[in-house]
Amino acid sequence: MSETEVIRVRYWAAARSAAGIAEDTLEVSGRLTLLDVIAEVVRRHPGSRFPDVIGVCSVLVGDQPVGSREPETVVVPPGSTVEFLPPFAGG
Repeated sequence: MSETEVIRVRYWAAARSAAGIAEDTLEVSGRLTLLDVIAEVVRRHPGSRFPDVIGVCSVLVGDQPVGSREPETVVVPPGSTVEFLPPFAGG
């Protein structure tokens, strides 16, 4: 039997506003992909604009930008932090 660990998911700016919270904690017992993480956080925030906002966010897994990699190819190990950063206005 494997131990349960967590993945911390943090939301910034418009993502935080759409989620209604600053972060989620996902209990996991193994590695997930970023696609798995996105599916779970969208499931947790139904009936909102959250999926649309998440869709335009830049994503960090740990301190590494995901960039243009496909979410199903990005491994998110237990103990990681995933951050969703919406586009920012200004410069």
